[in-house]
Amino acid sequence: MSNYIATIGVEVHVELKTKTKIFSSSENGYGQMANSLTNVIDLGYPGTLPTLNEEVLNLAIKAATVLNCKIRREMHFDRKNYFYPDNPKNYQITQFATPIGYDGYVEIEVDGEKKKVYIEEMHIEEDTCKSTHRGEKTLLDFNRAGVPLIEIVTKPCMTTSKEAKAYLEKLRELLFYSDISDCKMEEGSMRADANVSIRKKESDPFGTKAEIKNIGSISNVGLSIEKEIERQAKIYDAGDTFKPQTRRFDDKLGDTVLMRVKETGNDYRYFPEPDIPFVIVTEERIDSVRKTIPMLPDERREKYLSLGVSEINTKKLIQNRSLSDYFNNLLEEKISHQTASNLLLGDISAYLNKKEKEITDTTLSKERFIELVNLIDNNTLTSKNLKEILEVILESDKSIQTIMKEQGIENITDDAEIREVIKKIIKANPESVTDYQNGHDRAIKFLMGQVMKETKGKANPKMANDILKEELQ
Repeated sequence: MSNYIATIGVEVHVELKTKTKIFSSSENGYGQMANSLTNVIDLGYPGTLPTLNEEVLNLAIKAATVLNCKIRREMHFDRKNYFYPDNPKNYQITQFATPIGYDGYVEIEVDGEKKKVYIEEMHIEEDTCKSTHRGEKTLLDFNRAGVPLIEIVTKPCMTTSKEAKAYLEKLRELLFYSDISDCKMEEGSMRADANVSIRKKESDPFGTKAEIKNIGSISNVGLSIEKEIERQAKIYDAGDTFKPQTRRFDDKLGDTVLMRVKETGNDYRYFPEPDIPFVIVTEERIDSVRKTIPMLPDERREKYLSLGVSEINTKKLIQNRSLSDYFNNLLEEKISHQTASNLLLGDISAYLNKKEKEITDTTLSKERFIELVNLIDNNTLTSKNLKEILEVILESDKSIQTIMKEQGIENITDDAEIREVIKKIIKANPESVTDYQNGHDRAIKFLMGQVMKETKGKANPKMANDILKEELQ
């Protein structure tokens, strides 16, 4: 890394998970035929009037809450005026003067150190339509025009690409778990821009800023920041300067590319949107929105670890929202939560991936799952047997005990019964006992094989192994 201090800020646009668009009744969807989800409002026809979608307001309040922002009680929308083919009205409706959320923070952890990333402001705005460039032509798809967005702007308070990546991971986790957005960067429902400048010492004024636009993945955000720090350091080391500029990240080059130099500040001639009344956010609305926030990842993490679930299982559960939600139904139950998490993340997860199903598509009710965990825990059902009957467990309503009987799976877990068999085997194989006492490990394997043969494979292997060692001593 260079001997410069970096200053990094991140701006994130997140599409909200609403049924309809922000100012019209068009469906808010992804992947449909171009221009099929539009109406005259989205197309910017003269004389059309916007109507604010109430659900957008609720989701923005929810986002402000999970990002620890203060919520503005009285706000209005503004017109941001600019001319571009993706902007049919020649202005975008946004919140410039009165963003709904401000002064927030997100807590991240990098290399074991906790740090707060401060959020300057969070505002609501409409998305533009999508432009696709084909040779000399530009094609416009208005399905995205008017999709509701929140833009979240951090203060310039990060100093490494690692921190920026950790912030985006945390942001994605929070917004996804709060059902605010599906945060799929590959579909463009979460898009990040990074602002980067460097300087020699803390006491120096900030360096010249470059903005890197529309970076398509969290790892590329990290990469583009590193490349930008490197590029600026080379310029300063050579005694040169550069003008404030906008760059984009080029996937194929794995580097940032100049888009335009900012000769002057942008003049968007903001003024209050005359067609939308001022919005008053009441305490009642804020309270009712807060009640809809589910258990967030940090709280889940803490809870799982306190119940004895390993760190690796905790991490994997939280990466899989549907398994984590299923697991949350079991938090108050008197079961081994580690065994439960092993089952969910192991055989059950493998089955779900193979069949392309969610756990809610199976017949595994809470009661049957608890029965399964207990049978595994008290060794009545071995993991080998589980593999044989898992499909039946997940596709029928029968109790696990019934399925075991029907499939002829009975494991002997009676200590006395297994001990009886083992004594008989030891008596019949004196030379193997001598081999074992002389330190030959394979002797115990042979004796175990005899025990399993004698019990037709029904002795619980772990119990049998423990009792055999005991008797040999």
